[in-house]
Amino acid sequence: MVKMWEEIFEQPDAVKRCGETNKEVISELVKVLENRNIEFVVVAARGSSDHAGLYGKYIIEYQLGIPTVLASPSIFTIYGRGMKLKNSLVIGLSQSGMAADVLEVIRHGNREGALTLGITNNTASPLAKEAAFHLNCDAGTEKSVAATKSFMTQMYLIAQLVAVWSESEDMKYELLKIPGGISEVLCTAEHIREIAGKYRKIDKCFVLARGINYPIALETALKMQETSYVGAKAYASSDFYHGPFAMIEEAVPVIVFAPGGPMQNDALEIIRKLQVNKAELIIVSNKREILEMGAVGLSIPDTEEDMISPFYNIAVAQIFTCGLALSKGLDPDAPRGLKKITVTR
Repeated sequence: MVKMWEEIFEQPDAVKRCGETNKEVISELVKVLENRNIEFVVVAARGSSDHAGLYGKYIIEYQLGIPTVLASPSIFTIYGRGMKLKNSLVIGLSQSGMAADVLEVIRHGNREGALTLGITNNTASPLAKEAAFHLNCDAGTEKSVAATKSFMTQMYLIAQLVAVWSESEDMKYELLKIPGGISEVLCTAEHIREIAGKYRKIDKCFVLARGINYPIALETALKMQETSYVGAKAYASSDFYHGPFAMIEEAVPVIVFAPGGPMQNDALEIIRKLQVNKAELIIVSNKREILEMGAVGLSIPDTEEDMISPFYNIAVAQIFTCGLALSKGLDPDAPRGLKKITVTR
């Protein structure tokens, strides 16, 4: 079996391990955060790490009420401009820790007196060494070009940090259940792979979600692009109404992440409109009545918490996209034109 598939199945252990590995560092970091006047958070990342960072933006704003922005590294690296980062937490995410542009954001944060944090899967990397604090994904070597366990552990580490920083016992408890929930999803892997094979002839699709699950739509589309060469496009469902909906044609596949919780009614609204327009709906949800509204329904473990459902949704998406690539006769471990480590400036 390909490495991507194997690494998907390593995720329950990787998530549990990274949680244990970083307990003390997160505790130390939060002590410092509590003594700093943190007015905003800046997140710098690329690719899958950027999607993990966007998840972080949502949950920091939701749980802590601190404005969080995604950095524009080219401001530093290409335009040579600085930014006023005092009183901020600057987070750099890079699975390899080698991203030159993310590293420059962290360096600028250090110069400006910001508190800096690197999250990588490489403790010896430049980013891990440059940041004042480092969280180690501890996911083990990821050999497939397509990020799976490194992405999942990046999200988990951000969630852990937010849970401790916000002093939320409920969130801490919910996070402990995630490895088991991912294992539940993995028990359905062959079914998901079989479903994916039915779509082996597609060359385009849309992926929709909203709120805290929107980064999962982005990551799903990226995985389809890089492993199956499908022209997948992700949208927040709220944005999809503003023009993109005109691209919907009969039988065009649309993946909709529709877990129970605050965004359920919003998901139902877009699903009903897509039904009227005869789209081919692939629905990922933990609500039976919603699953039954699609041509295909892919189930996730039960949760009403939008900070938790992204972990289960991305597990389904990873299995689906890997299965789709294999059904097309492609090697998801070695997408054409791509390398495991991409260094951008």
